[in-house]
This record gives sequence, structure tokens and C-alpha cells, in this order.
Amino acid sequence: MSQNINFEYYPQLTIKELSDARDLFLKNKANWDEPFFTNTSDYVNLNEIKEVCEIYRKHEDIKNVIVLGTGGSIQTLKCLKHLSKKKIFPITSSRPKELKDCLKKSSERNSLVIPISRGGKTLDVNSTIGLFQQENFPFLGLASRGPMYDLLKEMGAPILDVPDLSGRFAGSITNVGIVPAYIGGIDVESFLNYLRDAYSIFTNLGNIGTQSQNHNYALELSAYLYGLYTKGFRNIFSMPYSSYLEGVTGLFVQEISESSGKDGKGLIGTFQSAPLCQHSILEFLLGGSKGFVSPILWTTDETKYDYILNSNFEYINGKSANDIINFQADATFQALVEKKVPSAKISVRDIDLKSIAELIALIQTSVYIFCVMLDVNWADNPSVNIGKEICNTALKANKSKEERIQDRKNVARENL
Repeated sequence: MSQNINFEYYPQLTIKELSDARDLFLKNKANWDEPFFTNTSDYVNLNEIKEVCEIYRKHEDIKNVIVLGTGGSIQTLKCLKHLSKKKIFPITSSRPKELKDCLKKSSERNSLVIPISRGGKTLDVNSTIGLFQQENFPFLGLASRGPMYDLLKEMGAPILDVPDLSGRFAGSITNVGIVPAYIGGIDVESFLNYLRDAYSIFTNLGNIGTQSQNHNYALELSAYLYGLYTKGFRNIFSMPYSSYLEGVTGLFVQEISESSGKDGKGLIGTFQSAPLCQHSILEFLLGGSKGFVSPILWTTDETKYDYILNSNFEYINGKSANDIINFQADATFQALVEKKVPSAKISVRDIDLKSIAELIALIQTSVYIFCVMLDVNWADNPSVNIGKEICNTALKANKSKEERIQDRKNVARENL
């Protein structure tokens, strides 16, 4: 692997443990679909994107890209949005605060709205379209079918296709993530090439080594997670020490939770911004119940903006703001190890396009391998529809708050 990513973890895995993990993966691999997300060319048509979207990309008046989407429809874009030359507003639901802030800072004259939904029935998206439609915002739809698709056709908005793939894994190689990134001025061709190169390394499980030898971080991370799972750990708590890494951390949280959490198995991903979490969560990690939560720290050596600190404290003066953050991260990592808490740190050299692409490839490959080792379907999410059906039924019946409470009481009486 390039020198952009480093994965440090304790306790370290032995060659035998890595070999056993690979053998388990190979044993279960035939039970599940091959990972489509390693194909970075067949699911996206860059020529079509350029033909349809170049007008928005070059339009000097369009300074805001408002993306209506949730889950896999927006998570990859959140990994990349700090690289955009236009302001990205990720609107993931109808929460009033986010809508107010977006509408206050944008207008129909300087913005483009991109609603995203594969099936066209996503409530979080459909509930917000009208707000922008009534203000005459221009639209570019990403959809294939359903009510949202029909509405956009009726509005006369251009529409690009969303392939029928698992959304959380598809964002980086389909219109879902590539179209808004392209309009934002991100070099999507290089991004896809960086992804391709990273996948060619992470999916090659022929050579097994440790951190000091030839190694495959995707195999190591998945084997590390599997080892934690077999020991009873269930919560992987991420600590992103840069706001620019919160997008990839969110992607990891979604993918590890939604992909592995089924058939009574799996790990849940959680996170809180660091070093803030050192003042709220760390006491539990160091001194609370052990054996259930394992942290991963995420850091960057370089950042988009940094400052040399002028301080009366000699040990701070002259260091950069990011230096101080990384000292805190390393100290926290060491404290966790001293307290015998299995811990890991994923660090990148920079938060540039290549590093973000490699992190996305690492996350997706590792989660896929981990799920195959667990012998669960890495691509589906059947239980998510339960809540959606309950919500749609209540909305269509216009149930009052009291009626919804009573419904829960009835269900609890029968099931708990």
C-alpha cells in the first residue's frame, strides 16, 4: 500500500491469526455475492455526466449544491465535500434547523438541488423537495423509478440513473456520489483511479504479513474486528480527530453496522468528534465496563488549514494546531493500551483526494471481508424497512401523537 494510510492496532495479530482469518473468509466467500464496489468503471458513465452536468459545474452563479439524500445516498459525498469548490449542503432529512440554515444561505439564483433516491420512495427526500420547488430552485434528479422520479419528470428536471445496487457501497462508483462531486469541481476521474488502485491491493489476499512486513490493511482490519467480535466486543467507537475525517468515519459506522448487524450477529459502529470525546467518553473507556467497546482513533498528519501557535506555554509555542491534536490522539491511544483496552488508530498523511479514496476502499473492503467471515449478507438491510412501513402507515392514516403512543404500548405488551 502507499504511504498515505497507516493502521496501528493492539494487540497485534500473528501471522497464524491472519492466515486463519483469510482461510475463514475463503471458506465462506462462495455463500455471498462478489463485491461489485471494486468495479470502478462499469456503473458510471463519465461522458454522460459531463454532457449533462458541465453546465452546472462551470456556471459561475451556481455556488451551492444542495443534496437531498440519506444513508448510502449521501455518505460518500460527505467524505469528499471538503474538496468541493462549491458549497455542499447535505440535507439528510426534514429536520427544521438544517433546512432553515440551507434556505437562509442559498437561493434559486445561486444553487442547484440534487434529490437522490434509487426507488423514489425515501420519505426523508420526498418530504423536502417541495420546499425548494416552491422557491423555484433548479433541480437535477438522481433516480430510477417511483414517486420522486415521476415528480421530477413532471417538473421537467433532468434525471440521471441510480443503479439497483446496495446504496452504502455504491456511492463512490455511481452517479450517487460522482455527479454532485463532479458538479462541485472534484476530479472524479482521478478519484475513481485512486479507488481502483487501492482495491487492487486490498482485495489481494495472496501475501500475508504483519505491520513490519508486507501487509494488507483490509485483511488486518477485518481480522482485527473479527477477533474482537469473537471475544464479545460489540461496539466499535470511532474517534475522528479531524472534522475532515468525520465523513469517512460516518461511512464506516454505517457500513459496519448495517452490513454485519443481522441474523443475531454483528458489530455496531458509533462515533463522537475528538478530542471532545476525550472529555466525555474516555473515562468509561479507561475505567468503565470492559470487553464490550473498542475504540478506533482516526487522524491526519496534514490538514487543509493549519496554524502555527503563538503561546506563552513553551511546550506549545511554535507547534501547529494539528500537531497538538495528534499529540492528544497518541497520548489517548497509549493510555487505552496501558489500561488493556484493545484499540486501533487509522491515520492518513493528508485529507487529499487520494487519501480519502484509499480510506473509502479500506473501509468497504474490510467490512465486506468481515461480513463474509461472520457469514452474513454484506449487501442487504432487510430490517430497515420495518420502521419505514410503520411510519408510512401512520402518516397515511394521519395518526395523532396519542395514537402513535398507544400503538407502541400495544406492541410492547405483546412483544416485551
